[in-house]
Amino acid sequence: MQLSVLDQSVACVGRPQDEAIRNTVALAEHCERLGYQRFWVSEHHGLPTIVGTAPEILMAAVAVRTSRIRIGSAGVMLPHYSPFKVAEQFRVLDALAPGRIDLGVGRAPGSDHRTAMLLNPDPRSSEMFPQQVRELHAWVTGEEMPEGHAGRGIQALPRAGTAPQLWMLGSSGYGAQLAGHFGMPYSFAHFITDGEGCAEALELYRHLFKPGLIEKPHANVCVWALAADTEEEAWRLFASRERTRVDRQTGRFGPLLPPQEAEREYSAAEDAYRQGLRRKAMVGTGAQVAAKLRALAEELQVPELVVITWTWDPAAQRRSYELLAREFALQPA
Repeated sequence: MQLSVLDQSVACVGRPQDEAIRNTVALAEHCERLGYQRFWVSEHHGLPTIVGTAPEILMAAVAVRTSRIRIGSAGVMLPHYSPFKVAEQFRVLDALAPGRIDLGVGRAPGSDHRTAMLLNPDPRSSEMFPQQVRELHAWVTGEEMPEGHAGRGIQALPRAGTAPQLWMLGSSGYGAQLAGHFGMPYSFAHFITDGEGCAEALELYRHLFKPGLIEKPHANVCVWALAADTEEEAWRLFASRERTRVDRQTGRFGPLLPPQEAEREYSAAEDAYRQGLRRKAMVGTGAQVAAKLRALAEELQVPELVVITWTWDPAAQRRSYELLAREFALQPA
């Protein structure tokens, strides 16, 4: 089974936000040395918890600091942008890291409604998403636009012998249907829904798939996991993520707290939600988390899992990926 990484440049209490960006680049270098398959970064706007706002810029920094690992967006929120401009950006990225670029796209705003309107004031922009995906693929791969299209005869530069691999991202059946229709690789955001709807979306994708960008269905799942040297330490570290998830239920957003500051009094409803999180959480020693990940991959019949890990301490995050790399016998670069 292949193992990959998703990082979101999470803001942490007591640490400057720009440090989160530099930590993401350092983590990419670390995960390449450990033998991970891909390193993806996300796009969020106006959210005090996540400061990764420009994946295409962060990918460029990762590209020039790595040499083997695939680098991708998870993803570019396409309704905010011109597909032509996105194609140009990713063609430049492919020039920096030939044959290593994944262009993951999604329809979600990655922000609240007001922020989304600042990015694109057209309230119907998401309705154009399927058309945008078609145009983006054509410009990325160098296909000609159809007769009558305003972009016919225009190329996204620079051109080269390789091209970014387009991926569809989603956390519902919509993205799965579109990925199947276009014959694209598909990635389900398990960490957003805590797995709800994941099996159904994957089944929908496989059922509707017809050859297009790729010949056979190919899917992976992005899952939250945290490993430490002891189970006790892993659950201690998990307190930071747990507090953030519980607070989010009542509209409270903020940077990640250190574990020792994350505890607070919970209402009965909050505690019930918290216990549900813990039952589903992939937290423990390296061996325990690896067993849970393997079971999930087998249940969902996916050949690759993309692991996302939040910790207040960057060293604990790096250690988690080290432990999983060892359990999965990844080949160090």
